[in-house]
Amino acid sequence: MGFPDNLLAEDEEVVLHMHPHWKELIGPVFWFIVFALVAVFGYTAIPDDWGSWVPIARWIIVALAVIAIIWLSITPWVVWGTSHYVFTTHRLLLRTGLLTRKGRDIPYARVNDVSFEQGVIQRMFRLGTLMVQSASEQGAVVFKDMPKVEMVQSTLYKLVEEDRNRRTGVDDGGV
Repeated sequence: MGFPDNLLAEDEEVVLHMHPHWKELIGPVFWFIVFALVAVFGYTAIPDDWGSWVPIARWIIVALAVIAIIWLSITPWVVWGTSHYVFTTHRLLLRTGLLTRKGRDIPYARVNDVSFEQGVIQRMFRLGTLMVQSASEQGAVVFKDMPKVEMVQSTLYKLVEEDRNRRTGVDDGGV
């Protein structure tokens, strides 16, 4: 899904549009499977000789499993899907949330430093933590579980340089 064009200035274009790394969805998938199996097993395991309590007990188990699935599986999927890391030609945009939206925009003119960290496991999954230091009251922005963090860091550095050249009128000769 593309980022809404109405958030961009006239001469601004989206360069990268990312979500947190897909590894954040492993837990929600695991919990979905676990509680779906619990619901099926709980529904079928209650013996019929419990009398009139059988339908109530079965639906209580199913209801509890559905609540757990919503809380531990569906909610994290929605959070992941509504978390956007957008790098445009002029600024970095961070948008999160579905009902309560949070956003932060950092113009490249305010970016002081861009760095990343990767552990061994993170390198295997091609993700890391991206830190963007900005000259603002809020300070640094930390993007945990950023996919392809090395590529993003170098792209962001290039975008900051291109923005600086654009604002000062320097032609970089297509580099």
